[in-house]
Amino acid sequence: MSATATATGPAATPNRPPPDASLRDYLVTNADIVTRVTKPVRIEDIGALSAQSDQPILFENIVEKPGFRLCDILGKTRRAQARALGVAPEDYLKTLAFRLRQPPRGFKSVRSGPVKEIVKTGADVDWRSLPIPRHKDADAAPYVTAMNVIRDPETGFYNSCHAGTYAVDARRGLISFVTPHSHVIMNKYRAMGRDKMPIAFVFGIPPAYEIMANFSGLHMDMWGELEMVGTIMDRDVEMVACETIDLTVPAQAEIVAEGFVNLRDKFRVGEVTSPSMYHLPHSEEVPEVEITAICMRADRPIYRNHQTCPDTDHQPLPRLCHEAVLYNRLSEIGVKVKDVRFPTWGGALSCVLQFDYPREGFVNDALMTAMGAPWLNTKLVVAISPDTDIDDAAAVYHAIATRVDPARDVFIVPHTRGSPYDPAGRPIEGQPPFRTVGKMGIDATRKARHDPADFERAWPVNWGKVRLEDFL
Repeated sequence: MSATATATGPAATPNRPPPDASLRDYLVTNADIVTRVTKPVRIEDIGALSAQSDQPILFENIVEKPGFRLCDILGKTRRAQARALGVAPEDYLKTLAFRLRQPPRGFKSVRSGPVKEIVKTGADVDWRSLPIPRHKDADAAPYVTAMNVIRDPETGFYNSCHAGTYAVDARRGLISFVTPHSHVIMNKYRAMGRDKMPIAFVFGIPPAYEIMANFSGLHMDMWGELEMVGTIMDRDVEMVACETIDLTVPAQAEIVAEGFVNLRDKFRVGEVTSPSMYHLPHSEEVPEVEITAICMRADRPIYRNHQTCPDTDHQPLPRLCHEAVLYNRLSEIGVKVKDVRFPTWGGALSCVLQFDYPREGFVNDALMTAMGAPWLNTKLVVAISPDTDIDDAAAVYHAIATRVDPARDVFIVPHTRGSPYDPAGRPIEGQPPFRTVGKMGIDATRKARHDPADFERAWPVNWGKVRLEDFL
């Protein structure tokens, strides 16, 4: 083991305790970044209010559902993402990248847990009793965006994602699986002659679960996402058996809805809310879900909502593991990576790479590495130097405007796989919702061919030291 790394990650953040095992404890531990709304709020206003927050927000007084609380925006910023792993913001990406290269920690089975304090089955089941909001005017029903769990019937590995689900009736939903692994697993059940698949919707777990739930890449032959949660949290994950299906779920969760996915029939839903913030696809054919049980904590359980628009967890969360994977791949090239970011303001189609490099040729290799990634969200990739603030869209745009010679520092690759959520892509005839699109790489770094002094920004005296609000 090197002097600069430990079994849990880089040594830059030693002696930090692992993240809390439950969401409610996490919200207490990280109270300094949590906005608590204690005034009465109607469900129809929750989406518009939570989307105005950049940090975790907890609604404690829901008019229509007084027995519940609701939280959102747990992973929008680097500061919140770092808290999810229990590290400093500057150590977050390299820690996640390191831990994703470790073997799965697996689970610790327990007989019961807080999520079993209330158990409802049979006629008592109605998941519309939960504080499920509509996310936009075009939603046909309340929209569930919780982490869901399914299991590969061949390997036994657990797969998880956040498949949006319309709660159309007391025990019925229409679910939109978009991840390829979900479809692989469903096809395995069909090949076995099964016409339904067990599924659990898990509401209210620490945000590290959700980061790992959105991993995308080769892994299902070695581990499932849930098996890796303990690895990236550096702690044991307790799992408890479900009531009506053959799955286990996090014992410390706030709410779990159990059920089965109908693998035979498809039903039309319209106006999907894509991470690019458009209504794409305009319609799709999706399976239905039958809800068979609801388990929850007794003391004001916390419903976890993922508001899908306009600028929320919906943009960065599915791409956080992408950033860590790219950190590893770029480091292998030989560049000194400071950060990788799929910014919320990039419509989930753009990536910013921040690094230093030793000589010419590295930038285009780094850009091509990102553009050729297996995901469909690297249409526009920008490389910047460490002196550009990656969190400031204006600073990134300034680097593009002042450090790029379009004739030399931009290249375009035509006719690549496009995102179904990109309205600029060309739909593939007969294969909806798939599209093709070109990709663009932009080198907005400081150039060796220029005088370094040309890129020294001008700032006022005492800039960053005095604050206007102190004089008002």
